[in-house]
Amino acid sequence: MAKCLTVNLGLIGYAEAYALQKRIVAARKAEAIEDVLLLCEHPHVITQGRNGKREHLLVGEHVLRQKGVEFYETSRGGDITYHGPGQIVGYPILNLGEIRRDVVWYVRMLEEAMIRATAEFGITAGREPGKTGVWVEFAEDGSSLATRHSPLATSEKLGAIGVHISRWITSHGFAYNVSTDLRFFDLIVPCGIADRKATSLEKVLGRTVKESEVAPRIARHLGELFGLELKNNSKEELLRKLEFAEESVVVSVERKWEQGRAAMEQE
Repeated sequence: MAKCLTVNLGLIGYAEAYALQKRIVAARKAEAIEDVLLLCEHPHVITQGRNGKREHLLVGEHVLRQKGVEFYETSRGGDITYHGPGQIVGYPILNLGEIRRDVVWYVRMLEEAMIRATAEFGITAGREPGKTGVWVEFAEDGSSLATRHSPLATSEKLGAIGVHISRWITSHGFAYNVSTDLRFFDLIVPCGIADRKATSLEKVLGRTVKESEVAPRIARHLGELFGLELKNNSKEELLRKLEFAEESVVVSVERKWEQGRAAMEQE
């Protein structure tokens, strides 16, 4: 069974996490590091994917500054979304070529991991036809949970997905609302869907929930679904492995360049 390093970065700025992802992706493409699952929370930030529309950002830069919210355009798929404290963000950096070369299946498995983790709290979450992510249904007046696909129900989004895949190496990933301040979603049209709201596990359960109760469950289900053996690492351990991987790649490139030059000199 292939190994996957699992690293909980804690609260980390979006730009720093994005830069770290890119380093890991480069090392993974060079086969210089194992698969990696990054778990984290971000300070308030709104990100727009490749398919995003700027009009789905409902406020200007002044309001964003007032509320302490950053804004970034990213390389992931999808539209616009919000990340913030109380939300688990997962960045699986996997060699999908060694697992299953199927982008739709990969997205469905990210959804499935969140659905299974939610079920462990006694909540039935599911998918919505034609929409990516994980949803929970409420009674029409929003007062209580409804049976899935009830005719008198409205769905609210519990987990969002936006991925990028290059040479079958995955990056970006999913966001799952645990205790997120849902008012920040009012700054955007979440995922470009105007008639649906975001929800959180705390709202659904009606009680306090810690991210530490949820993140290991999602990670475990991801490991099972992708056939990976998860190995917990600290951020410091990951950075050491990454630095070693990057040095190995540089040495390998330099060696190949020297061999090529020597071959040319012999001709």
